[in-house]
Amino acid sequence: MAAAKKTMQRQGFKTGEFVVYPAHGVGQITDIEEQEVAGYKLELFVINFAQDKLTLRVPTSKVESAGMRKLAEPARIEKSLKTVQGRARIKRTMWSRRAQEYEAKINSGDLISIAEVVRDLFRSENQPEQSYSERQLYEAALDRMAREISSVKKVSTTEAVTEIEKNLAMGPKRGAKTEEDDQEAAA
Repeated sequence: MAAAKKTMQRQGFKTGEFVVYPAHGVGQITDIEEQEVAGYKLELFVINFAQDKLTLRVPTSKVESAGMRKLAEPARIEKSLKTVQGRARIKRTMWSRRAQEYEAKINSGDLISIAEVVRDLFRSENQPEQSYSERQLYEAALDRMAREISSVKKVSTTEAVTEIEKNLAMGPKRGAKTEEDDQEAAA
């Protein structure tokens, strides 16, 4: 007997809704279930991250401390796209320290922090190559940002990446080579 699942709601979150979980990005609440763990009844959000083939169970009481949140408002999406247009801010510290900071920003779940990582690690064709670890962090941040934008704007992840890259190209000294660059190279 396959009865249609009714929508359940707890703490402002409901089944079927897309949410952001800091360590994993955008997922969908597929169910709210009860489990008994060590003699205690626990109510859990069941969150599915389809792209990662991952299902997470988060106790409804731990939502706030875990940092789970609703998708960003359209205004916040626009602010994140403006952020990637800014000038890269790269601290003059050792790469390992910067990498930890970038990782923390990506896993914070904060869209603006993630946009800062995308902005700081972006390389256009006419810039030097990235190291493998820089590229990995850039890809992770870009993926997180694109997934949230695609969920909010209801477009594909590919379309969201294209939009982010369009905004990155508007940043200072990043776009395609100008005619002056070509003339200097020919000289």
